[in-house]
Amino acid sequence: MPNPFLALLTTGLLTQRDCCPELPDDATGLPAVTASPCAGCRRCVERCPMQAITLTPDAEGIAVTLDRGRCIACHGCTASCPAGTIIADRSTRTAVRTRDALVLSNRTHAIPAAPQPTPFRRSLHIREVSTGDNVSDLEVIASTNPVFDVARFGIHFVASPRFADALLVTGPVGRAMREPLLRCYDAMAEPRLVIAVGTSAISGGLHRGGYAEANGVTDLLPVSSFVPGDPPHPWSIIHGLLLLMGREV
Repeated sequence: MPNPFLALLTTGLLTQRDCCPELPDDATGLPAVTASPCAGCRRCVERCPMQAITLTPDAEGIAVTLDRGRCIACHGCTASCPAGTIIADRSTRTAVRTRDALVLSNRTHAIPAAPQPTPFRRSLHIREVSTGDNVSDLEVIASTNPVFDVARFGIHFVASPRFADALLVTGPVGRAMREPLLRCYDAMAEPRLVIAVGTSAISGGLHRGGYAEANGVTDLLPVSSFVPGDPPHPWSIIHGLLLLMGREV
């Protein structure tokens, strides 16, 4: 049987020291909107399967809006934009506090909200409920591994909602999952927080508008932190959790 102490000494440190670093050069992340004038070709609108991009003529030319809450990061928009108005964003600091902050524009740029004081600044206990997004679930699990080590920030996952401070929701929340989700939320003690992880949890994603009425958690519960992406990177999930705790990131 291998000596565990020898293994610790020879393996070295796996945990990434820097919080929320940029993605590597071969990664694309989510799309972002720049101040570059839009060419008006509408290629991005035609390539987007989620109807997340709108072009509106105005006095300055064409206003471009991109809803990251709907975006599945297919990057059809970045590949087809000839003007550089929509580009790939390798940042992992993508979580926001409000749904409106997920809508990016080449006209106005949202100022990140200042951290709000919460009773969970030093520690946070989370109950996760998956409503059908396995890939986001895997990224949440990855945030607990030795590379990302979410526990070092005082964040722990618990089995019962009675011991949880926050409810982490993944998946589009179809009709069959609404009652279990609401029962889990009702079992939590006040104060309680909700975080929507992934495009499906925010807006329903590919399932939005379907027969199952799977349009995300936003209209069901008061969400305090939104993590876009399909799926979001583990660092983006950690970024959203730290925002939930009211900590500088």
